[in-house]
Amino acid sequence: MRLRIIITTILLILGISLLNGQETEKIIKSIFDAALTDQTAYKHLEYLCKNTKGRLPGSAAVAEAVEYTRQALIKAGADSVWLQKVPVPHWERGHEECRAISSVLGIADLTISALGFSVGTTTDGLLAEVIEVKDFNELKNLGRQKIEGKIVFFNRAADNTLINTFAAYGGAVNQRIQGASEASKYGAIAVIVRSATNALHDFPHTGVTRYADDVTKIPAVAVSTVDAELLSRWLKKDPSTRISLISTCMNYPDTWSYNVIGEIKGSVRPNEFITAGGHLDAWDISEGAHDDAGGCVQAIEMIRLYKSLNIRPKRTIRAVMFMNEEMSGTGGRTYAAEASAKGEIHYAALESDRGVMSPRGFGFEAEGERLEKLQSLSKWFQPYNIRDFDKGGGGSDISPLRTMGTLLIGNIPDIQRYFYYHHSANDTFDKVNIRELQMGSAANASLIYLIDLLDM
Repeated sequence: MRLRIIITTILLILGISLLNGQETEKIIKSIFDAALTDQTAYKHLEYLCKNTKGRLPGSAAVAEAVEYTRQALIKAGADSVWLQKVPVPHWERGHEECRAISSVLGIADLTISALGFSVGTTTDGLLAEVIEVKDFNELKNLGRQKIEGKIVFFNRAADNTLINTFAAYGGAVNQRIQGASEASKYGAIAVIVRSATNALHDFPHTGVTRYADDVTKIPAVAVSTVDAELLSRWLKKDPSTRISLISTCMNYPDTWSYNVIGEIKGSVRPNEFITAGGHLDAWDISEGAHDDAGGCVQAIEMIRLYKSLNIRPKRTIRAVMFMNEEMSGTGGRTYAAEASAKGEIHYAALESDRGVMSPRGFGFEAEGERLEKLQSLSKWFQPYNIRDFDKGGGGSDISPLRTMGTLLIGNIPDIQRYFYYHHSANDTFDKVNIRELQMGSAANASLIYLIDLLDM
């Protein structure tokens, strides 16, 4: 009799577990079905790309994007929507012109883009010989005697043998960020930096440069990879080649902008928060489709999907459009600082800032048993060919939450094409495939649903 009771109890538990699993599978399928048959997110992306291009912090374009996404969250059905004031820098691009001049080879116009925070030239510009280097050690070995009064041309290409394109980018980007400061130490009057991309095309890729406190600030511009190759060839044939450079960009006093936040109140643990978002700002030369309007509209879509499907999370779910990721990261820091000041419990945070190509999986800042539990969630995504559940990173906007013990998660799409678009005029609405965008929206919403439901 006792054995029969035990067996009956086990079968009942297994039956309940099976039913719960079937219900969870059904809900995830409903999320994917709803995302894949609706164009709301794609229309949001189109508006942001075509009506708020060049969303630099403090610009009129970013103000329009803030208001548009606020309204989009309201229409998505968020229980509450608000703006969080964020201090931001104010930098503006000016007139840009660059030419290589050789008594042997003639004159060639080079395609350039000033780097964020760079100082400008005068309206007359500057004219000087140029010297090519691959890295900071080569710069140091040349020394002031060979560099002073010249323009330094940093020409280290991304390593295209690396399958991880983010690693390739990381191996090249320090010349963009620190090159001006390093060259200034030896008396250079400007720097031209090969664009940090694995693409060979005629789009310059911008991004910030940062000056050390103890150096003279000198103009810094990125040059397209095609023209970097051209300039390198010219210097081999005529080392006395000169550069004529005009870049009248300007830094202005800091100003204000906003994070845009919408949430669904938790039904069981409303004082615990799960955040999903991307950054709303984008470089002024770009529509910012993959970097990162796509990540923002996927967060808005999460709210719309939960509301339209009547999914009631246990914890409070937030969609956040972070401001100023591109220049100095004040949006993410402001969000975390306010959360800490309020004593909020931030259970998990997901960032989408690697483009909106086909989703491949997620990276988790976790170890041991918790990582194993999170990796076990991959079974729910097998029908959608989303398989990479690995130890990894979150993103720069959610990283300030780390000190609060928050689980940080990074959306991982196919990354082979991302740096063809990143920080360039090539990052446009037409480069986004609606199906890939919708799949990413569904994947993010499903993961957040599972983490909340299963207390992962």
